[in-house]
Amino acid sequence: MTPPAPLTWQEDGHPRSALWVTDHGARPPAKLMVVDDTLNADTAYRLACEGTGLLWRGDFQNARQLLQALKRRLERPARPKKSSTKHRDSAHPAPSAFNAHRQAQSQRVRVLGQILIELQPDYSIALRRAPAAQTALQQAFGPADGQNRVVSLRSLQGVIGAFEWRKNGVEVPALGENLSIHPHYGVFSPVRGEYVQLVAQAPWPAALKTHSVAFDIGVGTGVLSALLARRGAAQVIATDLSERALACARDNLQRLGLQNQVQLLHTDLFPPGQAALVVCNPPWLPARPTSLLEQAVYDEGSQMLKGFLGGLEAHLIEGGEGWLILSDLAEHLGLRTREELLSWIADAGLQVLGRTDVKPVHGKAQDPSDPLHTARAAEVTSLWRLGVL
Repeated sequence: MTPPAPLTWQEDGHPRSALWVTDHGARPPAKLMVVDDTLNADTAYRLACEGTGLLWRGDFQNARQLLQALKRRLERPARPKKSSTKHRDSAHPAPSAFNAHRQAQSQRVRVLGQILIELQPDYSIALRRAPAAQTALQQAFGPADGQNRVVSLRSLQGVIGAFEWRKNGVEVPALGENLSIHPHYGVFSPVRGEYVQLVAQAPWPAALKTHSVAFDIGVGTGVLSALLARRGAAQVIATDLSERALACARDNLQRLGLQNQVQLLHTDLFPPGQAALVVCNPPWLPARPTSLLEQAVYDEGSQMLKGFLGGLEAHLIEGGEGWLILSDLAEHLGLRTREELLSWIADAGLQVLGRTDVKPVHGKAQDPSDPLHTARAAEVTSLWRLGVL
């Protein structure tokens, strides 16, 4: 989370200020306009595209409707550009298609982030028909400290949505009947259950019978640590650089009664020592993340993937295995080749002991309107079993 920065403006002839809160590093708007229900959608869209922050003083539900109107304007199909170059095979879209998709996402986040809501010192919202979101905001941003804050309506909706995810949980069948994981704000939810099922079904390394220690690199919600513990690992040591992730994992492990089997460490990649099994589910796409949640999806320069492979040999006991959970979506987008991945494995002194594949079942894989549908439809998620040469 970017530390709050001061935001100042004039309102009713008086100077005002509040802390600017964002989870994706966006700077405070250079220009801010106080607006209400009289603002029409076309004017709001023009101002938002120009980078003007729109501090809302009208009915909260009308602000939500305005946000939907801006979304519809952003989703209008653009006129196709003429091109003198031939298109690549549709099964292998150019990286430029992904880059264009990311640019469109960035523009969408920037424009939709211009509708702003002021939070009172106790996190209440002094607008008509505003929700009571104090508990959700406390969980996301920490205890109220007596200062006003300004947050985008879109981020506020994300906070409220995350609160519901945390309260209700996500059922994970691989953990057992009626058992759930409760993701916190800013921690990626295990909604793509196919990778969890891969870990549940992979053959258990024989080395765990004599050295029952497993490492979970990048613990996130704690779902894989919980699964390893339930499968029989006497001790799981899980790491993460995100304090939010560690707090989330701690909460989930306590809910599942596994807190004594799993040790959580705030560190980059590997803990000290060696294990019979080291599991890692790194971000799958080599690109720069722009928000808390994107850190679980994008890994600029494949740094975490390369770091895991490069350090694995030193942290495996004899006969131990490393399990790499990785989608090949980057390959279908032209961002990484299978040859590159295999060369990184070999250069790290590792060999492939086996691989299990599964097709994703999430909605985007079956959505022809998705701009990356061709790549998503061909995507396969794999569990690579790696050993030392």
